[in-house]
Amino acid sequence: MREISVTEICHAIVQLICQASYELPTDVINALSIALTCERSSLGHDSLTSFLENARLAHTEHLPLCQDCGTATFFLELGQGVHLTDGDLHEAIIEGTRLGYRENYLRASMVTQPFTQRQNTGDNTPPVVHIDIVPGETLKISFMPKGGGAENMSRLFMLRPGAGADGIIESVRTTVKEAGGKACPPLIIGLCIGSTAEKALTEAKRCLLRTVGHPSPDPEVAALEKGVLTAVNQLGIGPLGLGGTITAMAVHATALPCHFASLPVAIILQCHSARHAEVIL
Repeated sequence: MREISVTEICHAIVQLICQASYELPTDVINALSIALTCERSSLGHDSLTSFLENARLAHTEHLPLCQDCGTATFFLELGQGVHLTDGDLHEAIIEGTRLGYRENYLRASMVTQPFTQRQNTGDNTPPVVHIDIVPGETLKISFMPKGGGAENMSRLFMLRPGAGADGIIESVRTTVKEAGGKACPPLIIGLCIGSTAEKALTEAKRCLLRTVGHPSPDPEVAALEKGVLTAVNQLGIGPLGLGGTITAMAVHATALPCHFASLPVAIILQCHSARHAEVIL
């Protein structure tokens, strides 16, 4: 049994928030650079050039990558052999979020009473936390500041079981077409097929943490990812919705068992500033 103090977890979260807010991951930089070489629209080319320059300045000048500093979203993989000490895990995550956003002067976007007063909490709490219990004696924390523009374009389809790959591709195509420039393309598309409604949405978001452009290890799912990416890029929406070749940089999909009467399809769009960071304690 290995002990991990929740105080250590709190400090790690503060660092993750700083890292993700100011440093675009290398895999995203590489994907944007590839998109730049493939984009045939002059406006799209200019936009992609600006994205890369923005990422460089954010890193060197210690500035937020985007004015929308996102909903603080965490995925934790907690080893069965870990004993947490010195307090409550959820309270430590909340405190780490509060400190991370305040100390780095990041925009607070969370509001309470969402359909009436919409009062800002002032420190971007509460975070959204997903915890999985896994074998081992480590704790992996993945952080994603999820921007509101792309999040607003999330969709869940409950297709007929016989819809097949064509129905899935059309669902994603429709979602991206309706989103237009609102999700700040070029996009990374998280896609989950199967399970249940609520699980599919969570797993589609988890797919956004994968290394950009790495296909699924399942050949059938990898083929679907390729088909979706081709269909989406044929829309011509392009960077920032200004028209162009590259509307999406990657599709990250997973397929899970589901009820024989169902075919859930969850779609989570991520903007070009695909911020995330992780640490293993």
